[in-house]
This record gives sequence, structure tokens and C-alpha cells, in this order.
Amino acid sequence: MDLFIFAVELIGTFAFAASGAMRAVSKRMDAFGVVMLGVITAVGGGVMRDVILGIHPPAAFEKPLYAALAAASSALFFFPFVRRRLYGDSSRFERVLFWMDSLGLGAFTVTGISAALAAGGESGFLLISLGVMTGTGGGVLRDLLAGSTPYIFTKEIYACASIAGGIIYLSLYSLLGEKLSGAAAIGAVVMIRYLAVKFRWNLPTFFEG
Repeated sequence: MDLFIFAVELIGTFAFAASGAMRAVSKRMDAFGVVMLGVITAVGGGVMRDVILGIHPPAAFEKPLYAALAAASSALFFFPFVRRRLYGDSSRFERVLFWMDSLGLGAFTVTGISAALAAGGESGFLLISLGVMTGTGGGVLRDLLAGSTPYIFTKEIYACASIAGGIIYLSLYSLLGEKLSGAAAIGAVVMIRYLAVKFRWNLPTFFEG
């Protein structure tokens, strides 16, 4: 595996595991629930992607490093220092959750497309779709298991940021190579998410009455 993609996968795994664990703690889950939600958030999107690509068993089960890293990252939230720093201040909690979620989204959008390319995918629609699925799938599972409406359907610009990142990655891939195009895509996803929150960008919603 390319070292750059491996590093991005590790970053995404840590970031999404942290966001899953934070959500679990905020829902007052026990230790098992915190670790499991962190792991599911980190590997869920990749498992969905691999099933569609026909990779059996999915890489998350063949390479337990990612699940182990996710479990270890989730366990960090049991340390008193971390808990005091995060949960003593609701605004700090929301900021950390936002940055972890945005970083994980960007990282896994890139690794999802990279995995699809390695599996022989050629259609731009397929590649971007699998990038978005990898980036958002774990978060959808996290929110459903936590009893919340999936973040992707209610908060700011989320899936659209992943789509934009995927388009940037594919557009620059042949010009800049994997590393620079990947870094640009991740940066774009995080920046779009930041701007969406700062300026309160949201897609239209429809209400009855």
C-alpha cells in the first residue's frame, strides 16, 4: 500500500473513532458502547465500500490494525484529563467533534476513491460515489446507533463537501499525483465544512404547515 494513503487511512481512522466515541459518551453509553461506536464509525464506511467492490472479506476484517487503532482512540476518552477538557465545556466539545468529523470525512473520501481505483474502478460516478460512501457511511451508522437523525441529512454542508473533495481529487490526480491531489481534496473538504458552519450554509429544508 502507498505510504501516503496508509497515513491518510490512519488519520481518518483516528478522527472518526474519536467522533464516534464522543457521540457515545454524550449519549451516556457504557465503556463497551463507547469503544464499539468508535470502531463502527471508523470502519463502517470502508466495509460498505468493500462490499460494493466485491472485496470479501472487507479490509477492516483482514487488517485488524484499523479496528485496533479505532478501539485505542476511543479508549482515550476514559482518561480523566481528556474527559474534563472536553465535557466540562460544551462549546469545546462541539468544536473538537466538528474538526474530528470534518478531518475524517476528507480523509476517507480520498481513501475510498483510492481503494476504488485500486480495484479497477474507472467511472467517475462510481469513484466519487464510493468516496462519499466511505466518508459518510460510518457517521450514518454512528448516528443511527446513537438514536439521532444522521448528521449527513441535517447539518450544514456535509455530503456535498465530500462530493466536492472527490471531484477535486480526481480532477487533480493526473496533474499533481496522488499525494498533492489527496492533500488538496482533504483540505477542500475541511474548508467547505468550516465555511458552512461559519456562514451557516445549509441545503433547503421543507416543513409542512
